[in-house]
Amino acid sequence: MKKTKITEFSAADLDAIALPDDWVGARSGAKQRAGAANHAVTAAGTGAATAADSSAAEGVRLQKALASAGVASRRACETLITRGRVRVNGQVVWELGTKITPGTDEVRVDGVVVQLDVTQRYFIFNKPVGVVSSMSDDKGRRDLREFTAAISERVYNVGRLDYDTSGLLILTNDGELAHKLAHPKFEVAKTYLAQVRGKVTPATIQRLKTGFELEDGFIKADHAKALSGANERSTLVELTLHSGRNRIVRRMLAAVGHPVLELHRKQFGPLHLGTLRTGEIRELATAERGALLTAAQAAATGKQPGGKKRQITAGRPGDGAGAQGMRGVARSKPRAGKVIKRGGQQNGAQQRQRGGK
Repeated sequence: MKKTKITEFSAADLDAIALPDDWVGARSGAKQRAGAANHAVTAAGTGAATAADSSAAEGVRLQKALASAGVASRRACETLITRGRVRVNGQVVWELGTKITPGTDEVRVDGVVVQLDVTQRYFIFNKPVGVVSSMSDDKGRRDLREFTAAISERVYNVGRLDYDTSGLLILTNDGELAHKLAHPKFEVAKTYLAQVRGKVTPATIQRLKTGFELEDGFIKADHAKALSGANERSTLVELTLHSGRNRIVRRMLAAVGHPVLELHRKQFGPLHLGTLRTGEIRELATAERGALLTAAQAAATGKQPGGKKRQITAGRPGDGAGAQGMRGVARSKPRAGKVIKRGGQQNGAQQRQRGGK
């Protein structure tokens, strides 16, 4: 399979313009082009038309907005538009003069939402054990302020991780996105590594995937498997589920007879921690922001993003397969954003998943 690449686009080879892997919508062909010149762009939910006559429209030219958002160079963005790969409020736009209103109009390239509001910032944080998922704590425990002091904007955490759980936490000043991703009813998929007591059998893994009743209702894992290190004393288990119920992973595993010793979240929606170290925080790259915004929109509407699913990885991508950990997978480009804070140690579950001792 041909790999796409996350890089600055060139207009020299029109058919080879490569978007990030999550920009996986169908490319428009000649049949889509026929008769499409008179497409009108309609504002979602408002009925207000954007300009068929661009000279009369207010706002920003579409290709300029795309370039400013980091999708590609201005010239390459023009090519993306004329190739029918850009939609505004659900409608394909072919005319280069089309103007949009960032913050009002939704723009997608190959099905992936483009972040147009440059004031909104998104960060990925590898939370250590012993840190509360809030900006303050009335008990005097370590909180998120310790790791966000260098961020000028006031950011909020998307959802929570327990005090004794480590792993991926999203921070942002985008309140709407935070609500869409964190609210239990939207059920964004999350993947955890759990070091549990006792030897987990295939029958137990099957029970986790089939599901069972807890005190607050039925629950099942989307995915579950025992990784390396299973013995009579403990087992490393990988678990993926959509539920946002309180302490659900710990309660599920306790219910099947395997209390959690250590718990680490490695993935949230399309985002994967990769090699981001415990205590590190960094800003999301363009492709990651697009994938995250698309996941948030899909969660809010109940629709799954179209096309091939792929996780976006912080730092070096990994397949999360047992002791192989994060090794042996091609690096995405460009590199992830600059790390803002580094510190702490990996917990045992994370080290063992990476192949550590």
